[in-house]
Amino acid sequence: MQLYDTARRAVVDFEPNLHVLMYTCGITPYDATHLGHASTFIFYDVLQRRLIDRGHTIKCVRNVTDVDDPLFAKARQLGVHYLDLAAGEEARFNRDMVALNALPVAATPRASSAIPDIRGFIGMVLDRGFAYEAGGSVYFDVSKFPDFGSVSHYSHEEMIAFARERGGQVDDPHKRHPLDFVLWHPSADDEPSWDTMWGPGRPGWHIECSALALRELGSTIDLHGGGTDLIFPHHECERAQSEAATGEPFVRHWMHVAMVSMDGQKMSKSLGNLVFIDKLRTEWDPRSIRLAIIEHHYRREWEWDDTLMPRNADRLRRWTASADQPEPAGLLEDVRAALDDDLDTPGALAAIDAAATAGHGVTASASLLGVETSHNATSG
Repeated sequence: MQLYDTARRAVVDFEPNLHVLMYTCGITPYDATHLGHASTFIFYDVLQRRLIDRGHTIKCVRNVTDVDDPLFAKARQLGVHYLDLAAGEEARFNRDMVALNALPVAATPRASSAIPDIRGFIGMVLDRGFAYEAGGSVYFDVSKFPDFGSVSHYSHEEMIAFARERGGQVDDPHKRHPLDFVLWHPSADDEPSWDTMWGPGRPGWHIECSALALRELGSTIDLHGGGTDLIFPHHECERAQSEAATGEPFVRHWMHVAMVSMDGQKMSKSLGNLVFIDKLRTEWDPRSIRLAIIEHHYRREWEWDDTLMPRNADRLRRWTASADQPEPAGLLEDVRAALDDDLDTPGALAAIDAAATAGHGVTASASLLGVETSHNATSG
């Protein structure tokens, strides 16, 4: 199997141990699952299915960021407790993932469950000389980590711009360098707060994933995933603080899924240009939604349009029409070969399309992509 590695900027052999350790950055649960979220997690689901097909076992951890600014802001707006909001939206997300036939992951730990781990983790980073205290906060000192930037390969100017755009507080006067990032900081009056030797407060965004990954998977992960919008600052900072704390390589392979756009801009809650999965499910078979996602390659950005769902509903009908027929020789191997070639789901779909159009059965090959086509399959 070959996959593109973001840090190495090349399609390279992916050769994990028999038991694969994966970490995918999950949701901040303050709103419903949109198509961009689903795209990210469905592509990792296809990867897991192929790895299992190849004989691997997998421990995949997908966190829930329930200590974060957007969640607190939405809870304020609605006048509800942030954990109540998080619980409701997490349940809605899980229903969407079940409907899309995503495999259950090994663990979905919440950031709020990891406060003791985070405190210990920050202590490790401070003890090793990679962080400093200032203004009631604890910051990671990027000048002490010479490889900072080696995941994203962005220029200094690009990193500053992305940090400014994505909550990096580059103008914080307590920082020694604009790219230094918060490990712990004081909470606002209406935000949760925990006591530490550095003062009361709450964790920064990046530290949550590092602490959870270390707790759930150990110091080195085979594959770390998320959307391309997380390459910087989130994954860059995760890598730096994790290796600063443990002295071990954090991730062997970085895999990122491209963004989904609508009306020419990335789908995002802040812009409001969203297509929600639970709304789509009232109109379309969830298997068609899954097909609409994986007809694209995970590394290419794509745009939502109104032809997407009708086209994939037709595709599903073609695939299910011949469910009782035998599969042609070699189809399953063609699908496996496509997936092993940088998770080429469009190539896999093309092979299955051709077989279904010719009246052949495609049940086993479709199932490898997480699409059940037998007559006893449910429509969700």
